[in-house]
Amino acid sequence: MVTLMLDSTQLEVVLSVTEHALTLRRQNVMMERSQIVKVQLTDDAWTWLRGVPDPGVYLPSAVAMGTWKSTGGKDFAVIRRRRPSVVIDLEGHDEFQRVIVTTRHGLALVKALRMDTGDDLADVAEIAAKQPARKRRAAGPRPATA
Repeated sequence: MVTLMLDSTQLEVVLSVTEHALTLRRQNVMMERSQIVKVQLTDDAWTWLRGVPDPGVYLPSAVAMGTWKSTGGKDFAVIRRRRPSVVIDLEGHDEFQRVIVTTRHGLALVKALRMDTGDDLADVAEIAAKQPARKRRAAGPRPATA
């Protein structure tokens, strides 16, 4: 599973050795935080996949890894089975319009992107864990409105 590293300026999708081989990519995928337009969590990343692998590996409902070319541009995908995933829409990135990755840390990514992080790259799960928990108001009767 990919590791998501974040600092004050960029997000890096760190690929394992196997993922590097299957995506036919030598480097990790990096994007500036300012290029991130939208981040969405999904239970079915397969519905977000568009186009054809170029280059990449595709085994239906099992694995989709690599660059996906469509009429709208290029996307990068690392999808494994039907696991929770995150869809990151980009604007102004020189290579991709969308990044789709299977990760159990999607919610942590959303939280970490809302926070001001330091200058050193850190795992998004660690960044989100440092965020203080919000206090919830006690549920009680609401005052009547006139």
